[in-house]
Amino acid sequence: MSGKLTPSEDNNPISKVLIIGAGIAGMQAALDIANAGYPVLLVDKLPSIGGHMAQLSETFPTLDCAQCIMTPRTVDVGHHEKIELLTYSEVESIAGEIGDFRAIVRRNPAYVNWDVCTGCGVCTEKCPKRVISTQFEVGMGRRKAIYTLSPQAVPNKPVIDRQNCLWFQMGRCRVCEKFCPTGAINFEQQAYTVEERVGAVIVATGYDLYPLVNMGEYGGGEVPDVIDGLAFERLLSSSGPTAGKVRRPSDGKEPKEVVFVQCAGSRDPELHMPYCSKICCMYTAKHAMLYKHRVHDGQAYVFYIDIRSAGKRYEEFVQRAMEEDDTLYLRGKVSKIFRDGDKTIVWGTDTLTGQNVEIAADLVVLATAMVPRPEGKLIAQMLDLPIDEQDWTLPLDDNIHPVETLRAGIFLAGAASGPKDIPETVAQASGAAGKILSLFARWEGERMTQELAETSLQPDRLAHA
Repeated sequence: MSGKLTPSEDNNPISKVLIIGAGIAGMQAALDIANAGYPVLLVDKLPSIGGHMAQLSETFPTLDCAQCIMTPRTVDVGHHEKIELLTYSEVESIAGEIGDFRAIVRRNPAYVNWDVCTGCGVCTEKCPKRVISTQFEVGMGRRKAIYTLSPQAVPNKPVIDRQNCLWFQMGRCRVCEKFCPTGAINFEQQAYTVEERVGAVIVATGYDLYPLVNMGEYGGGEVPDVIDGLAFERLLSSSGPTAGKVRRPSDGKEPKEVVFVQCAGSRDPELHMPYCSKICCMYTAKHAMLYKHRVHDGQAYVFYIDIRSAGKRYEEFVQRAMEEDDTLYLRGKVSKIFRDGDKTIVWGTDTLTGQNVEIAADLVVLATAMVPRPEGKLIAQMLDLPIDEQDWTLPLDDNIHPVETLRAGIFLAGAASGPKDIPETVAQASGAAGKILSLFARWEGERMTQELAETSLQPDRLAHA
């Protein structure tokens, strides 16, 4: 199918965009389009925007604070007059063609009236139920049954976790309702749907990390001191559960020896994912550096197959981790990780020396594969877009049409189509926004031409010709 864009048969195509996913890709595309004067509907299933970038401590290769970069953008998105934000919502169906898509969006019940809520936080403070935060803190910290994802959440409105709320599970409590100063708590709130008409769609559904439980050979899901990269980010973050202090999950002690395992679940066609996840070499180097900045007498080890640092200042960044922060890189794969007393034993091989290596580590961090989010596959099926063997959504052409798809008016941004780092994600999001803006500009031109033609044919003008 041709990638050429043509408006629908409707003489008045709709110059409005639906963006599915409000991570850094969705936010960048939304701001580019909204700043050009066109309305945007930004939908995300989480209670607040930001995606995985909101979980990061610093970014490579500059070690800039992730929140310092992102928070101004989330605030801009939340307050932009041209952006309608539908968080805690899911797209149920999309029908139609370019110029006139009809989307049904399901608004999930937060059990809080966000129109009344001021985000004061009293409900969260008074809630007696604490649970492990598997979503934002990746199991490293705890949250209340009524919560916001983070202190910088946009929108800064809480939701009630029905599965852990004492009222929903046991019929008692309602403390949040008692202390809410604005009466925003509504235990009777129900899900409802809204229908929106848009002219174009951007799919920015992002990625997840390969589940640790799938990696039994590395103790995933069984050894408490084996964690993934996002969990380590939360330990490093000053706004995380340990306020930026590196502590191992099993007993809260400071780990003196940390092993980082690259390509954990990537480049392993026999057992896991066959592809390279692209960002692991870089964020592992970042993790090793930041660990040393926090634990000065600690030792970091990195097991790697090879180093893929193809980006501006990326190779220098990896060399800095090796030379300035004394990270010991061991070329070879890890064969087994298991628990022995209070230590986590790592068995591997250094292929440069041909020697087997055993490290009694205090903490192991797996650089697990990036995988497509389940919602990405559902959206692709909903839109009749092709997916590959691993369920990444396929663009029209990887080389010359990376943001377009087989369906006119549907575009891709960020990790919806495969692993990407933050700069590439932002660039692709702006590329998708640019394609849509050029489409809208052409529609505007066609409308103006039609209006001029109709005006020139009016009887009173013909009479004076």
